[in-house]
Amino acid sequence: MGASPTLMIMFTSSLLLVLQKLEVVNAIECAGGYFNGNSSYGPNRQNLFSTLAKKVVGNGGFYNASLGKSPDRVHAFALCARGYERQACISCVESVIQDILEQCQNRIDSVTWGEDKEKMVSCLVSSSNHSTLGNLELTPPARYESPNSIEPWKNMTLFEQEWNAMANRTLEAAAEAETSSVLQYYSAEKAEFTEFPNVYMLMQCTPDITSQDCKTCLGECVTLFKEQVWGKQGGAFFRPSCFFRWDLYAFHGATFDNITRVPAPPRPPAQEKKSSITDEKGIRIGESGIIAIVVVFTVIILLVFVGFIKVHARRRKSHNIFNGGAEYSDSDGQYMLRFDLGMLLTATNEFSPENKLGQGGFGTVYKGTLFNGKEIAVKRLTKGSGQGDIEFKNEVSLLTRLQHRNLVKLLGFCNEEDEVILVYEFVRNSSLDSFIFDDEKRSLLTWELRYRIIEGIARGLLYLHEDSQLKIIHRDLKLSNILLDAEMNPKVADFGTARLFDTDVTRAETKRIAGTRGYMAPEYLNHGQISAKSDVYGFGVMLLEIISGERNKRFEGEGLAAFAWKRWVEGKPEIIIDPFLMEHPRNEIIKLIQIGLLCVQENATKRPTMSSVITWLGSETIIVPLPNAPAFSGSLPQFESATIAMNEDVFTELSCR
Repeated sequence: MGASPTLMIMFTSSLLLVLQKLEVVNAIECAGGYFNGNSSYGPNRQNLFSTLAKKVVGNGGFYNASLGKSPDRVHAFALCARGYERQACISCVESVIQDILEQCQNRIDSVTWGEDKEKMVSCLVSSSNHSTLGNLELTPPARYESPNSIEPWKNMTLFEQEWNAMANRTLEAAAEAETSSVLQYYSAEKAEFTEFPNVYMLMQCTPDITSQDCKTCLGECVTLFKEQVWGKQGGAFFRPSCFFRWDLYAFHGATFDNITRVPAPPRPPAQEKKSSITDEKGIRIGESGIIAIVVVFTVIILLVFVGFIKVHARRRKSHNIFNGGAEYSDSDGQYMLRFDLGMLLTATNEFSPENKLGQGGFGTVYKGTLFNGKEIAVKRLTKGSGQGDIEFKNEVSLLTRLQHRNLVKLLGFCNEEDEVILVYEFVRNSSLDSFIFDDEKRSLLTWELRYRIIEGIARGLLYLHEDSQLKIIHRDLKLSNILLDAEMNPKVADFGTARLFDTDVTRAETKRIAGTRGYMAPEYLNHGQISAKSDVYGFGVMLLEIISGERNKRFEGEGLAAFAWKRWVEGKPEIIIDPFLMEHPRNEIIKLIQIGLLCVQENATKRPTMSSVITWLGSETIIVPLPNAPAFSGSLPQFESATIAMNEDVFTELSCR
C-alpha cells in the first residue's frame, strides 16, 4: 500500500528540511541480562534474524517466530508501519536487526524502532527469550525525541490542550481493530493547530493483542512522552506491543484519513442586528430574501451530493464487477459480495477437472483466477449434498462478519439458476490432515512449526469465543477443517454448522447434533449441550493428533484421548509422540500433551477456556494443572451407538496439493 499522490508531494517538500535536522531516526533498548557467549542463544538469534525481514513482508507487515530449545530459545517479531513499501520495509527491518546485533550483542531482550532514511518507513523489531505473542508487553521501552524545542513564544497552554485532544482521538481510533487488515490497530491523524499549520500523529499496535491492551499500551507511551520529553517539536515512544509518534511533517506511507481543523478562538459577541444582506447595488435584502437564497443553495448542494453518490456507486460497481461481484445486503444489513455465475465459470474454466482442488461431503472446490489476477477457491455445492439453504445462509452470514488471520476468509457467494457457490480466499497449501497423516509430508512439520500451528488454531478459536463482536461455537473442529496458507499459518474453516450465541449466553441445547464423530464432546453428543467447551474438546483431540501424527479413529475401541490418558497415568506420555519429533524438546511436547488432556476431560466445567490455553502456550513459568480422565475412556458403546448428523470433510478441498 503506497502513499497517496497528495501525501507524497507533501512529504517530498518537507523531506529536505527534516533531513537537515535529523541524520538518524532510531531508538533501541537492550534489557533482560546477558546470555553466555558459549550458549546457542546468539546463533539462534542470528539464524532467526536472517529471514525475518522477508518474512514480515510476506505476512502482511507482521511476523513472529521462535527458534531453539529452552533456555536458549529465541522469540522475535517484526512489524512495519501500515502503508509500507515492500523493499523499504525489508531495508528498515534489516537495518534495525543490525543495530540489535551491534548494540545488544549479548543482551537477552531488545526492542528497537527505526526508519529507513531514504524511504522513511517505520518498523519495530523485538527479540527475547520468552514468547510475547498475545501478551501486552510494556518493557523495555524505547524513545526518540526531536533535537528542536517548541519556540518559547508559542502559547503552550493552548497547544497542549489541542495536542491532548488529538492524542485522545488518535488513540481511540487506533484501538478500534480493523479486522480486514493484518495491521489492524492503526490510526494516523493530521490536525491544523491554532499556532501550527499542521501537526501529524501516528499510533499502531501489534495485531496479536486485544483492543483494550492496545489502548493501555498507547496510553502508557503518550504519558511517558509527556512526562519525559514534553516541549520538543516531535518525538516518539515505543514498547514491544505498540508505538506512538508525532511531528510537524507527514510520515511516509501514512494515510491521514482523519483531518481535523482546530477551531479558532470564539470572537466576542457583536451587537444584535436585524438579519439583512446588502447586494452590490446597495439594495437591502430582508429575512425572506435570505431564506430564499438559503433554500436555493441547499437544493444545489443536495443535487451535487446525489450526483456524487451516483458516480461513486458506479465506480464501486465497476470495481466489484472487475473483481467478479457486486455488493448485496442481507436482512441484517450485512454487506457481502455476490459473484456473477459467468465470472466464476470463466475464472474456473467452466469448473474444469484441471482446476479441481478436492471434493468433500457437500461439494467440490476449484481453483479460480479473476480478471485482475486474484486467485480464489470456489466451493460448488452438490445438489442434495446435505448442506441446505439454512447451512448455506449460516456460513455466508457468519463469515462475512468474522475477520481474523487464523480464520478462512469468505469473499462472497453466488446463487444463480440452480447453482449454490461459496467463494473463499485461495489458501496455498493443503489442509492440515493431509500433512499430519502423510508419512512424507509429516516429516516437514518440525516441532517449531507444529507449535506455531497449534498456537494459531488456538488464537482463531479464542477470537470466535471471546474477541469477536459475535460469539461463535464452531461445532465441527477437525484437522481437515484447518487450512494452511503459503507460510503454513493455520486457518480455521467450515462454518456451515457453527452456532451463533448472544454474548451473555454460555450454554445452549439442540436436538440437531452436527459434527464429526470422535471430535464431539460427550455432553454435546449425548445431550445436545453446546458451549465453548464443546470446541475446546475438539481442539484437544486435534492437539493430540498433531503431536502423535496419528488419526483419532486409528485407536479402535478407545480413541486417541483415552490412549494418551493411559500412557499419562503410566508415566509414559512420550509413547504417543511422533517419532519425527523425538529429537525436539521432550518436556515442551509433554506439556502440550498435558494441555490436550485437559481439553478432553469428560467434565466440561473442568476444561480450560481458550484464553487459558493461550496463556499456557505462551509461558514457560506458569504451572499447568493436572488433567482428569477424558471422555469415553469407559463408555465407548454409548459413543459408538450415538446417532449423528454427520458433516464430513467439507473444506479439505480448499488447498493446492
